Amino acid sequence: MEKTKKEKPQVKKDTWEIKNRTYVLNDMSPLGYHLRSTQLYYFDEEKGYEREICYSRNQKTPFIDEMKGDIRYGHIWFRDGALFVPKSNVTLQKFLSLYHPQRNKKYFEVDTVKEAQNQVEDIMLEIDALNAAQNLSIEQMEAIMRVEKGSAVNKMSTKELKRDLLILAKTRPMLFMDLVQDDNVQLRNVGIKAVEAQIINLSQDQRTFTWGSNDRKLMNVPFDENPYSALAAWFKTDEGVEIYSQIEKRLK
Repeated sequence: MEKTKKEKPQVKKDTWEIKNRTYVLNDMSPLGYHLRSTQLYYFDEEKGYEREICYSRNQKTPFIDEMKGDIRYGHIWFRDGALFVPKSNVTLQKFLSLYHPQRNKKYFEVDTVKEAQNQVEDIMLEIDALNAAQNLSIEQMEAIMRVEKGSAVNKMSTKELKRDLLILAKTRPMLFMDLVQDDNVQLRNVGIKAVEAQIINLSQDQRTFTWGSNDRKLMNVPFDENPYSALAAWFKTDEGVEIYSQIEKRLK
């Protein structure tokens, strides 16, 4: 008879990365902050029950039921809102990164790789926004800045418009790119300019647009909707496209 080979039990590989780690308090940076390190509990999913944990300076585990001998409790102090834990103190790192009930609530671990990636993405977005700003026409610049500054745009010179546009692209690149890619922004701008030029009129209750020359009704504004947003959407309809074309010709 062939002997059946006994399968060796698989040993779980420890994937813990040995490195220095930094922890930062959420939304505060006091001169000193003491994080609780004893009489805490962690629910162990593998074992199916809560286990008492603590930070001990002379133990290799945070689980009290695994500790041997005397327990020398350690204090956890954040200075100026931050705590640096060297790679030599794996016990404290694991206690903070894996088991403490206040992780990602009271404090979080700084992820330098993710932080660098986010910074690169932010910089690339800023570059894209500034490049896009360079290629906009005066009409497009005016449409975008009108969202930010309203009717004040009418008194701005081209240089002032360009300057403020570049500042917006640099300081709020995500908003800027959203505005550039939103075709309704341009349509809203045409609508506002048409009302200012009295080519069309908006009623005092802001519910109806009419022709300025003969008061013929163009459209009703749906309840609880911004009149110029509604007008921009209407410009995309079959009837609205024709009116939009006429307004553009009169604005030139």
